[in-house]
Amino acid sequence: MSHPPPAASRILVVRNDKLGDFMLAWPALATLKQADSSLHISVLVPHYTAAMAAACPWVDEVMIDPGDKAERREQNDLLARMKASRFDAVLTLFSTPRIGSLCWRAGIVLRIAPATKWAQVFYNVRIRQRRSRSEKPEYQYNVELAQVLLKYLGKSDAPSAQPPFWPLDAATVNQTRTRLLATIQNAGPRAHDATSTNTARQLIVIHPGSGGSAVNLTLDQYATLAHQIQQQIDTQPDTRAGWLISAGPGEEAQAAELCQTLQADGLTAALLPASANVVEFGHSLASADLLIAGSTGPLHMAGCLNIATAGFYPAKRSATALRWQTCNAAGKRLAFSPPPNTHAQDMSAVDIPTAARSIAALLMLDSP
Repeated sequence: MSHPPPAASRILVVRNDKLGDFMLAWPALATLKQADSSLHISVLVPHYTAAMAAACPWVDEVMIDPGDKAERREQNDLLARMKASRFDAVLTLFSTPRIGSLCWRAGIVLRIAPATKWAQVFYNVRIRQRRSRSEKPEYQYNVELAQVLLKYLGKSDAPSAQPPFWPLDAATVNQTRTRLLATIQNAGPRAHDATSTNTARQLIVIHPGSGGSAVNLTLDQYATLAHQIQQQIDTQPDTRAGWLISAGPGEEAQAAELCQTLQADGLTAALLPASANVVEFGHSLASADLLIAGSTGPLHMAGCLNIATAGFYPAKRSATALRWQTCNAAGKRLAFSPPPNTHAQDMSAVDIPTAARSIAALLMLDSP
């Protein structure tokens, strides 16, 4: 079935699940906008990710999805808004029957989505991807769908966008970095070491929480990892690290415990200052040199910012390090999982010494 290119350029992109999933849609959004800056791109997201959607440089309008459990009135209000927007095309990166039905009932002529279960009946362009096989990164699957849309718009040769997908101006990054350096300047015994007159040159953020969405290392594992990284970078006189521990909502006690453990172990560590909102938290990540975390929203925010990342993933087929790879440059990302001969989600089996060596090597490579 063929479709003529839409006469106008109002596009709706749907990614209405968790923060990490939405961040992995940014490469697709960037690919669309960089291929044709005249495209008016709206995104349909839940309240949870609305602030990040508003901060995305590739988005013109944010529409809120009230969710599957919303009352009929809210669903009808969303449908009315979709109809009023007169979209020429919808690109649904992850579809459900409710979303598919809304797009069809809204009268959107060109409807593109993965060929996923029976939700695909509401779309007239269905792309078979078999994501559950985890044969490529999630963000690449999203970019492929964006390129299909561009083909229907008459731009079949549009290249994929390249990182950073969340570019921030240098003044914002430098101002935040100065504030974070001041936070750790007096943190931990190393700050008062008479033999060291310099503050840290590198900022390493550890996010030990999981947000309930992924398995993660234990606090003891994170403490051991940080200690072993510190031991190795201490051999390089020009590589000095400051450790910042971040926390999501409800994870503050966990972060404080890890911070205290690192301080007791002699590391220069402090809690990452609280952020007013998730966008401000992203600015803090942008000023860091490395984020260490599980496969969570903060890890994928860091990927969009194109800072270095060290991610810890289960070996489950649908949640592999390849499937949920960060979208930063290849030389800036590291990934670690349990070995093949252990349970896929047994994070206690992760080789911490090997991870520490790899992370330290990356830090020393980037050291001034």
